[in-house]
Amino acid sequence: KIVWLEKMATAMKRPHGGYEEGALVPAPKKSKEVAFLKNVNKEVMRTGPARSSSLQAPTMLLTGHEADIFSTKFHPNGDLLASGGFDRLIYLWNVFGECENFAVLKGHLGPVMELQFSTDGDTLISASTDKTAAIWDVETGGRKRRLRGHTSFVNSCCTSRRGQLQFVTGSDDGMVKVWDARQKRSTHTFSNVYQVMACCFNDTSDQVISGGLDNDIKVWDMRRSDLMMKLPGHGDTVTALSLSPDGTHVLSNGMDNTVRLWDVRPYAPGQRQVKIFMGAQHNFEKNLLRCSWSPSGARVAAGSADRCVYVWETVSRRLLYKLPGHDGSVNDVQFHPREPVIASCGSDKKIYLGELH
Repeated sequence: KIVWLEKMATAMKRPHGGYEEGALVPAPKKSKEVAFLKNVNKEVMRTGPARSSSLQAPTMLLTGHEADIFSTKFHPNGDLLASGGFDRLIYLWNVFGECENFAVLKGHLGPVMELQFSTDGDTLISASTDKTAAIWDVETGGRKRRLRGHTSFVNSCCTSRRGQLQFVTGSDDGMVKVWDARQKRSTHTFSNVYQVMACCFNDTSDQVISGGLDNDIKVWDMRRSDLMMKLPGHGDTVTALSLSPDGTHVLSNGMDNTVRLWDVRPYAPGQRQVKIFMGAQHNFEKNLLRCSWSPSGARVAAGSADRCVYVWETVSRRLLYKLPGHDGSVNDVQFHPREPVIASCGSDKKIYLGELH
């Protein structure tokens, strides 16, 4: 039988050595051998790109929320992650190892819109649509205080970087309120005509920066309790504000599909609007998509309604990463304080931790 097959193959050969079209020829078998790289000590070496972080894997998926996740923040020491969303709960996660959820903070009666850790990491503040903000003890998970005073949804919150611990909140009632951790009532109230979607302190915590439905970014002087500066530029609602690590600039995200960089130094020369980053998208959902800085200030990132995370180089405005993975709008992104890791949360109820290179 083998001799007959060999004769058939010979008979079907062309004069120039090839086979006629449609001829039956023996197929080479695929090798099942697996190649391993070994070093001089004959140890198996890791293949693929070099790891750049202490995460258990280059990408980690955290699941547990039962609805859209609106905010996620790293603890200042980088070992802990907090998240909150439409299910009214705040989850605390380990960043390294298996990324276990080890605590759930309950108390809000409405969706949690934003979270912020204090600089020392002992305190977590949350803003909610139940018209309140809450102060939580990170170590015990207990609620220290509930901040009452707003008459509508509280969309944003932020903590001071220096001096005595203070909080600022922005609400749909048009009010921006400043709170002292030692006092029951707000210490300052700044009034806007339209809803406030985002707020933060400046570096010295003597000014408050806010943005909202009127498209303008406003800088309020706490000493004079008055509007100090107005920064026009966005063509639609401002959904996020983030102060740079050195305190000289503010990053803003807007529903005009732009992320903008502003110089907020007291005596800045020339134009206050410094850069515009393009790519991140907003859509009909009108979610409050957030933005953030890397610890060095060399990179900025923003959430997007097209289910991707956008990361740009600050100086050149070059898009470094467009990271897919989410199945819904990416509502918040945060850089790890010590390692090249970025966290993102979205309307798909998922949180991703991913390595950057």
